Amino acid sequence: MPFKFIHITDTHLANPGLKLYGLDPRARLDAAIADINKHQSDAAFAVVTGDLTHWGEPESYANFADAMAALKIPYIAMVGNHDKRVACLDGLKAAPRDSNGFVQGTRITEHGLFVFLDTLDETSHAGEMCAKRLGWLASTLAAAPADMPFVVFMHHPPFPVGVHAMDEISLKQSPEFAEVIAPYRSRIRHLFFGHVHRPIFGSYGKIPFSTLRGTNHQVWFELDAAAAEHLASHEPPAYGVVLIDGENLVVHSHDFLDESLRFPFEPPAGVDGRGYALNIPAR
Repeated sequence: MPFKFIHITDTHLANPGLKLYGLDPRARLDAAIADINKHQSDAAFAVVTGDLTHWGEPESYANFADAMAALKIPYIAMVGNHDKRVACLDGLKAAPRDSNGFVQGTRITEHGLFVFLDTLDETSHAGEMCAKRLGWLASTLAAAPADMPFVVFMHHPPFPVGVHAMDEISLKQSPEFAEVIAPYRSRIRHLFFGHVHRPIFGSYGKIPFSTLRGTNHQVWFELDAAAAEHLASHEPPAYGVVLIDGENLVVHSHDFLDESLRFPFEPPAGVDGRGYALNIPAR
């Protein structure tokens, strides 16, 4: 059986009872957790790649912790541009901490070293990796056995994704980040990030990457740099199911609130297959 873990991003929890952009972020996270518990409880753990909260209050982290307590598998909590580092570390035991007080850490798995990075700049929505954080990353990668692969997680993408409004607030130290990982690119099996609230998949150089919709609101798909507005949307939320074995890494994006019709591919006896899909009554 492949090794399985869950990718969740951009939960944007507010204080209990508050809505965000007309949606209830706690209710939607609760729904994601219930779906994971029902269908994916054999996963090893979940990784939440930042923007755990929307405004960073201690009460919002308590709300997040309360929601995640229902999850039947362990989880790792990372920070994004809407988070507050101290409040996160004070409120969440699942948040890693490096020797400099950043929300960074590692986890050894049967498929390599999973590396969790802190790209939070509390003065900007753009990402930041200062010299201390880059130094921690460099030393962490260098200390790993020479044959050990890596899976890297961060909130901000370290390259443009084509959604202009989000590219303006991507990682500011993209060249420095690229320089640090350059000796290890062939060993990085996958890069996971959040921030963009879009389902995007591709390669960063030769490193495969993926990102997902958040569990609350989304960023509307707009590639035109001249577009007048930066729009959010109520597109369906998702979480990722990741399967890894010795050769392959597969990412499934699951729209956990989807209620569209489900039906067998084969029509029941006596039904004309040519009109089968058109004649199923709505639920």
